[in-house]
Amino acid sequence: MRQPVRVLVVDDSALMRKLIPQIIERDPSIQVVGTAMDGEFAMRKIAELNPQVVTLDLEMPRMDGMEALRAITRKYHLPVIIVSSHSVQGASATFKALALGAFDFVTKPKDAASAHMEAIAAELVAKIKVAAQTRVPQPLREIVAQPVVPTPKSSVTTRKPPSRVVAIGVSTGGPNAVQYVLSQLSPDFPGSIVVVQHMPEGFTEMFARRLDECCGIEVKEAQSGDLLVAGRALVCPGNRHIKVKRMPLGDMVVLSDDEKVNGHRPSVDVLFKSVAQEFGAQGMGVLMTGMGEDGAEGLGAIKAAGGMTVAQSEDSCVVYGMPKAAIERGHALRVVPLEAMANTIQAQCATDRGRGTALKL
Repeated sequence: MRQPVRVLVVDDSALMRKLIPQIIERDPSIQVVGTAMDGEFAMRKIAELNPQVVTLDLEMPRMDGMEALRAITRKYHLPVIIVSSHSVQGASATFKALALGAFDFVTKPKDAASAHMEAIAAELVAKIKVAAQTRVPQPLREIVAQPVVPTPKSSVTTRKPPSRVVAIGVSTGGPNAVQYVLSQLSPDFPGSIVVVQHMPEGFTEMFARRLDECCGIEVKEAQSGDLLVAGRALVCPGNRHIKVKRMPLGDMVVLSDDEKVNGHRPSVDVLFKSVAQEFGAQGMGVLMTGMGEDGAEGLGAIKAAGGMTVAQSEDSCVVYGMPKAAIERGHALRVVPLEAMANTIQAQCATDRGRGTALKL
């Protein structure tokens, strides 16, 4: 019988130090070996208790969460799941933590009473289990060690029609992986990109802004009616679905509040299937690191419609779930490591442009 995953819970709130162990230990495959009220206590408890995963609050006295995260990842190389406050400040701190090497995050309910904590229980349990079996691939180790450097945008006076519409689906491990890929695309990238990253409402706007700062292409959180144009990436807002639509006045994205698909809103499958339906051979689906199977069937739809389909290789994924599901079903025409993903996307879109197959706005 497999031993339970050993977890250390770090939070300055006595209530959280009680509630988090309660909700995660209902799963018999998880054992909370200890709690700590700040980073200094956490470092002592790690040395003493040898946990496999740490859950970490970022707002703590003495050694705060960010300093603790640096120390834990540098000294012990343990996966850390951030338990973040659901606020603008919380989102900003969470992205800094992900850039410093945190494995993933969950958001505390605004009212952190026992009943409301149930909402994050399944998500936290699932991420703890995956984190315990995960190693961070080398390309991500490299990028999380680098600060975000603002990149000047090339001045574009007219928006050109894209050579191809590229849909990217990603989940756990995604923020750093997407940054790694998009930051390597040239400012004159001829394709149009739409990204579905499994992320809560309120976090995607900041995610898009951080990407825009470090990428040569423009990146923004999508709004219904945004046109698909060359050299721009649109990030689907949290808690919305996104589809692409061909319209007489221009090809665009449309947001909706339809029911969750595969347990997610946004869902990668919703985006991918719309790309297959609307753009056929001019669509490209890219399925990257993430838990579960969201996007696998949609990638198959793009392939069946004549589009290009790419899945991230196992050795470069933080979590191999989503790409694996697509590859095992035969839906990926190419399997590409993270470090080669940008070149693969760039080359495919440049080839299409050379053939004169640009889409009409």
